[in-house]
Amino acid sequence: MKNTIVINDIGFLRSKAASLPRLPGVYIMENKHGEVIYVGKSRSLRDRVSQYFHGSHDIKTAKMASNVNNFRFIVCNTEMDALILENDLIKKYTPKYNILLKDSKSYPYIKVTDGEFPRIVMTRKRTSDGKYFGPYSGAGVIFEVISTLEKILGIPSCKHSFPKDIGKVRPCVYRQIGRCCGVCAGDVDAAEYGEIISCAVQILRGNTKEAKNSLEERMYKAASEERFEEAARCRDSITALSKLETRRKVTSLAPDSEYDVIAVASSEGSQCAAVFYIRDGIISDSEQFIFGADEITGYITRNEVDGSVVENGGEELEEENTESFEFPLSAFIVNLYMGREYIPKEILISFEMPESERELVGEYLSRRAGRRVTIKTPVRGELRHVCTMAENDARRHAESRRRRADANERVLGALAEALHLEVFPERIECYDISNLGDEHITAGMIVAADGVFKKSDYRYFRIKSTETADDYASMREAISRRLSELSGDDKSFSVMPDLILLDGGENHVSVVRQVVDAMGLEIPVFGMVKDSHHKTRTLVGDGREISIAKDMTLFQFIYKLQEEVHRYTVGRMTAAKLKALKTSELEKIKGIGPEKAKRLLMTLGTLDSIKNASVSELEKTEKVSRRDAENIYEYFHGSDARE
Repeated sequence: MKNTIVINDIGFLRSKAASLPRLPGVYIMENKHGEVIYVGKSRSLRDRVSQYFHGSHDIKTAKMASNVNNFRFIVCNTEMDALILENDLIKKYTPKYNILLKDSKSYPYIKVTDGEFPRIVMTRKRTSDGKYFGPYSGAGVIFEVISTLEKILGIPSCKHSFPKDIGKVRPCVYRQIGRCCGVCAGDVDAAEYGEIISCAVQILRGNTKEAKNSLEERMYKAASEERFEEAARCRDSITALSKLETRRKVTSLAPDSEYDVIAVASSEGSQCAAVFYIRDGIISDSEQFIFGADEITGYITRNEVDGSVVENGGEELEEENTESFEFPLSAFIVNLYMGREYIPKEILISFEMPESERELVGEYLSRRAGRRVTIKTPVRGELRHVCTMAENDARRHAESRRRRADANERVLGALAEALHLEVFPERIECYDISNLGDEHITAGMIVAADGVFKKSDYRYFRIKSTETADDYASMREAISRRLSELSGDDKSFSVMPDLILLDGGENHVSVVRQVVDAMGLEIPVFGMVKDSHHKTRTLVGDGREISIAKDMTLFQFIYKLQEEVHRYTVGRMTAAKLKALKTSELEKIKGIGPEKAKRLLMTLGTLDSIKNASVSELEKTEKVSRRDAENIYEYFHGSDARE
């Protein structure tokens, strides 16, 4: 689908683009507010930037270009410099139309340590010791795999150090119920334990057949000797192993094959990149990145040297020098590996990439890896098959994202119609008040952007204007403080809400309406009223009551908003209460007042950390003297336990 670009001052932009040099560099697109909305790179600035303002483009590009009011550029010495600078600026400005990537993500691995009694742990660093499996998309996946291996093979899950602690610690309940092989009790020696770890390594490499055969032998032997509990545990382990096996997609690649596979697919404006991580011939994990018109990326900092622009009246594009206008996948690949500890020797991509781009990205990745990294697009065989698998995975996620976006658009349209809103409520802010008697009065604010909770924009306010539980005064203060930040430095606060929803009735709405009107703003305000069963009933505002009970989709949407803002606000209030309790506990110690108590919690994090800290560790806290540290240690451990 192509959309024709509509820009207010297209003549100015075309003229400005035509004056750019045909040199490598980075261009920075800005909207009418001066906000950076897109960053790109090119081997020829003039040809690439000019293409944005001629002809028609896909939906995402057309939408971006229609919002461009001005642009800047930075000339670079080489394409490699432009590639690196592009990604640094993307992370600095978080442009609206660049690809969503998690910032500086350090991908986790499963590590089998060296030593007489190896352990299986999660790590985010690859070193020369031990065996590594991964990377995985998240720590949750790794912990699930490790937990399954511990259950299947009886690997210790405790923090004891072996062989140092063998015979010196009391066996835990896992050994008693047969979940642990009992290294601490001396039930297995180093050789037997080594066989268990070797079995775990085979499973991690995708070879589950040998592990199953071993478990079956143990099961039949235990059954024949009438050790039925052990036989049942072996049976359950085989079942768990089968479930683990079905989660790992097996390929026909060689057992020692190692690739990352990157594929891209679209579905009516929604786009997705899928990455498969192939290790030891199996797809050990996968990751999906949704990107589109409203997605953003992460951030880092870099000093920017601005480029100058010379106006020359504009000249036409020269066809022989124009670059193909396409989605900047090179930027995605570079961004993907910026936070990675390890890059495989070969990266497979499902799409065609210009040879110059392929070589450029390959050179960049080779520099990061410290060895040659090649990028290729397979056209046949098993490598093409895994690319197709990744492509299908990306397409499914893109379609799922599109369906969710369509559903959100429908419910927001229904909400706009029900409330007679003049604008589509792209940003909804919801507020609630929570307190414990007259203490810890807290106002919580959650945000729904395009119908989806945007937790990075959640905020809370410690209420200062009232010392008693007064919902109206608290709501007045919270809204006043929030709206006063519209022109502040907080990027999320600089966005005007299209709709404000309050957990409350007509009186709450009236109070907030006064604040909004006094600030000269036009923001619709409505209250979410609950029934006697504490369930969402209606919306109130503008002197009317709007029933949402007949529209189940709209009802569920408002209900989720009300429950989420309540959950968040109560959570923040509870956290304040717990912090105060911890502080008051520390203030019982001689020489420790509120200021020192806060500094101790800030430095060591939790009350348990303070309890378990040594005198020397406590003394490192600012304004805590040696004598203070000794008093703290004695308070929790007694005077006879001092180091």
